[in-house]
Amino acid sequence: MRLGLVILLCLLNAGCALWRKDREEPVETRQDREKAEEVLKPSEVLKPESLELASPVSDHFYMRLSYFQPTLTTGLRVDSSGATTPDGTLLSAEEDLGLDDVANQARIEFDVRMGERNHVRVDYFKLNRFQETLLPRNIEFGDFTFNAGERFRSKLDWRMLSLTYTYSLLKSERFEAGLGLGIHILEVKAEGSEPGTLNREGDSEVGGAPTFAANAAFRISKRWAITARAQTFKLERENEFSGELSDFHADLQYRWRKNFAVGLGYTRLVTDIDIIDADQPFKFDMDASGPELFFRASF
Repeated sequence: MRLGLVILLCLLNAGCALWRKDREEPVETRQDREKAEEVLKPSEVLKPESLELASPVSDHFYMRLSYFQPTLTTGLRVDSSGATTPDGTLLSAEEDLGLDDVANQARIEFDVRMGERNHVRVDYFKLNRFQETLLPRNIEFGDFTFNAGERFRSKLDWRMLSLTYTYSLLKSERFEAGLGLGIHILEVKAEGSEPGTLNREGDSEVGGAPTFAANAAFRISKRWAITARAQTFKLERENEFSGELSDFHADLQYRWRKNFAVGLGYTRLVTDIDIIDADQPFKFDMDASGPELFFRASF
């Protein structure tokens, strides 16, 4: 009797275990078989996801760090307070004030591709110059007159932050070109003084300016590519304001790794601001043009 009871309990335990296991096992239906993925062949498994080569035409993001050595040509005029017409001396910042005519600057730039054809680029540039020299001629600077031979201390700062959107009208495996709009935030600050006296004058302007933009990129080979862009805008209001802003760049780059490239380019930045109808009229005209050596990281 006991032996029969033990055998019966063993059979019941085995049956329950099998019943629970069957419930856990998924049952394949006709719908599941229709949804099942196609079995890949060995050759298809080893096939790369994309044959597209890494280049400016295919990058989804890049960051560029540049060493920029521009030649500088700067015109500057600071008028007296409340002047209805310009009365300051138009100066050459390099010749009259002794500021450096060549700069050694760092630049940074980012670009994000959204989808296949939309780009948003952000770049920043800052240039600060300071000098103390003997004036070669008499000048009117703001509300003060500084005579030739006097020691004059000058400081000139320029900052520009730009945000540009472009849409690629043309897009292929090797070439891309587009048009767009940009917004530039500018800050210009000029100061001049005679050391040891209270003769000190300065002016600063902050504002934004739009630009029309165009860009292009061409992959020459697996490792070589060229890119170029142009942005410009000009506005003039008679007896009030005139301004021009331009940014031109072209470069040749070498892709020494999939995500890294080095290159050599040329950049020209032009800013021309002439404010007439204001509490203190002001003129600033600068052309910064020169070679650019850069390192580019992308993916």
